[in-house]
Amino acid sequence: MKRLRDNEHLTGYVFTSPFVLGFLIFTLYPVLSSLYYSFTDYNLMEAPNWLGLDNYKRMFMEDDKIGKSFQVTFTYVLASVPLRLIFALFVAMILNVATKAVGLYRSAFYLPSLIGGSVAVSIMWQQIFGDQGLVNSFLNLIGIHTSTSWIGNPSTALWTLIALSTWQFGSSMIIFLAGLKNIPKDYYEAAGVDGANAVRRFFNITLPMLSPIILFNLTLQTISAFMTFTPAYIISRGEGGPLDQTLLYSLYLYRKAFSHFEMGYASALAWVMLLIVGFLTLLIFKSSTRWVHYETKGD
Repeated sequence: MKRLRDNEHLTGYVFTSPFVLGFLIFTLYPVLSSLYYSFTDYNLMEAPNWLGLDNYKRMFMEDDKIGKSFQVTFTYVLASVPLRLIFALFVAMILNVATKAVGLYRSAFYLPSLIGGSVAVSIMWQQIFGDQGLVNSFLNLIGIHTSTSWIGNPSTALWTLIALSTWQFGSSMIIFLAGLKNIPKDYYEAAGVDGANAVRRFFNITLPMLSPIILFNLTLQTISAFMTFTPAYIISRGEGGPLDQTLLYSLYLYRKAFSHFEMGYASALAWVMLLIVGFLTLLIFKSSTRWVHYETKGD
């Protein structure tokens, strides 16, 4: 027993075993199971029936909803991610100023990111953009009389979700703020001596120095945008309406799995999403060699 207690390798295995077991049981096994189910007809009630590539053929050749979900999802990602990063950087630069209340301001701007993905906030957003919501009340107050339900209007429904995503910029803001703190002030002072104005300092100093942080935030927010589910589910009541204008890919996957009980087909949808997100992440990293600048580089 003393020899076992003194064995450093055994001690390491004991302390890492909770993570290893948790990874194997709750991550690796479900992932491999979903890969198997993606080649089967599985409804949660009966044993899976092997179909081969039929689910994938159905997805790209027979499913008339999949194209719409791709369109909605890519529109959401391409609009929400840049807007969120732009607002986050803008607010971070404002908060990168030493004032007495800067701590309070940082907490206030970060708060939406803590509660932004909750069901309560999605319900609140539904009320704000309803036909008698806060947005219409404000427009009526300034003389623009309207009773349009922004969520119920097919041309604006998706943009309400994009607005909610943009509002949740707090996590990116904190990361940008940390990056701004690490930029030496000497660079700005030298640029000021050379006569560079604020715009030139921003594009020639701030953006290049923040490019690794931008890469990090861009990657995380892109992956997060593809995973967006709760706001679309709550605001559209799980239907993706109106006229499928808020039918995000994740919502469509959920409907196939837990409304239609087509778990095999839903697993195939999930793996296609994984491949798309993986490809886009790889594309972002490959492109980073052209626009990301590091202060020091190895040989």
